[in-house]
Amino acid sequence: MMSRLSLFREGSLMTMSMSSSPTDLRQSTAVADSLSETVLPAVGGDAPLATPALRTAYAVVIVVPLLALIAAIALLWGPGVQPVHLYLLVGGYILTGLGITIGFHRLFTHKAFTTSRFMTAFWAILGSMAAEGSLFIWCGVHRVHHQFSDTHADPHSPHAVSARAVAIAEAHAAKIDAHRKASAIAGTADASADLDHDHHHHDHDDHAPGFRGLVSGFWHAHAGWLFRAHPADMERYIPDLRNDPVLRFVDRFFFLWLAVGLLIPGVIAGLVTQTWTGAALGVLWGGLVRILVVHHITWSINSACHLWGARDYVSHDHSRNNLIFGILGLGEGWHNNHHAFPTSARHGLAWWQFDLSWIIIRGMELVGLARNVRLPSPERLAAKRRTA
Repeated sequence: MMSRLSLFREGSLMTMSMSSSPTDLRQSTAVADSLSETVLPAVGGDAPLATPALRTAYAVVIVVPLLALIAAIALLWGPGVQPVHLYLLVGGYILTGLGITIGFHRLFTHKAFTTSRFMTAFWAILGSMAAEGSLFIWCGVHRVHHQFSDTHADPHSPHAVSARAVAIAEAHAAKIDAHRKASAIAGTADASADLDHDHHHHDHDDHAPGFRGLVSGFWHAHAGWLFRAHPADMERYIPDLRNDPVLRFVDRFFFLWLAVGLLIPGVIAGLVTQTWTGAALGVLWGGLVRILVVHHITWSINSACHLWGARDYVSHDHSRNNLIFGILGLGEGWHNNHHAFPTSARHGLAWWQFDLSWIIIRGMELVGLARNVRLPSPERLAAKRRTA
């Protein structure tokens, strides 16, 4: 447990040490100490299913934007699409995506910088409009992810599911080997035949290693984890957030911000086109299709960026730097960098690693809107850099 706790202190809740408040720092340390006493139950692929109501809600969140994309494509040959609708799609993706990357992730989860109450509310509301869940749930799950990254207790690791299948296969292989040795002593040649058959049958029923395990793990990390129950005591991960009245207000009215995020593009498109059809297409492209794009790019950080890419720095998991999602994910795809230095406000640590979120944070710092901006020192970068 001590090894996990030490990783946790560096990679998750101890990120709260950057807060400008000594009270927050003492509280963060107390939370980390309390978590050292209890190991969370497995919450990844082995976690129980979420409640039927929650599974239905997540199914709607996944399926409705997909249906909206199909409808939007079909309508290209009907009412058509005007430039304003594409501008709303791209603009909405960037704004609400930054609400996740700058707000939910770097500011609230990892405390990579501090800012004013107005900017706190601004980023929190934009992140809520991304429709990835309420602020407290998002940050709580992500802190659990960092504590148990790529283990069975990680809520969304592509490796935990496959690792479970490997463990099952190894257990069966050991059982077969033991029976073969026993049968050799007894002088029977086929005593393990039934076990061999059972072993292959079990592999067929579970997530098998290899390609099938890869696909199964990818799906679990990408969206399948949404249908699993959250850790029962996830509240223990977010006491600092719950103590902030601004964040409590934003979290409480999550569905209001979600609705506003859908209505704003409709209103803008309606005013530009002066038609109800144009307004409806604004909701379709700037609302639902935008949510689809933001969701799958965010989820790809959980899935693709723990499977494919470079590992430039030492971390305790399989996180990768992925060029494609480094760009599409507004800097989040430099995921190995992030897991090596979770408190860093900058994820694209090399000059060529484009990180739009960091560019904006740096701009906020220059004009006085961001303070206590955290970056790894050259010594820490050198100490963690992989040499082979």
